[in-house]
Amino acid sequence: MSLAMGVLQIVEDAACAQQFQRVKTVFLEIGELAAVEPDAMRFCFDAVIRGTLAEGALLKVIEIAGEGLCFNCNQTVPLAARYDPCPACGGYPVQATGGTEMRVKELEVE
Repeated sequence: MSLAMGVLQIVEDAACAQQFQRVKTVFLEIGELAAVEPDAMRFCFDAVIRGTLAEGALLKVIEIAGEGLCFNCNQTVPLAARYDPCPACGGYPVQATGGTEMRVKELEVE
């Protein structure tokens, strides 16, 4: 719920800075390794936007694939979960380098 409230705060700050009155769509990037469940985020977002300038807005989630750097074979590899072994060599450690983020990418406004 607090993450959804944070997204709403970003939207409200943008509305204040850019002088728009209503938000129609929020495009939110969520990394596969960000520990954020997209369906839970949609549910919480719908709850927190009631009575705000984003009421009725759609939340479009763009999922970002996980990626990591294997220190054993020095390759950048796809990573399905943190602390997984390297899919190329089976070695450890693999440091996540992508897919850990969550950010508001774009707003469609009126």
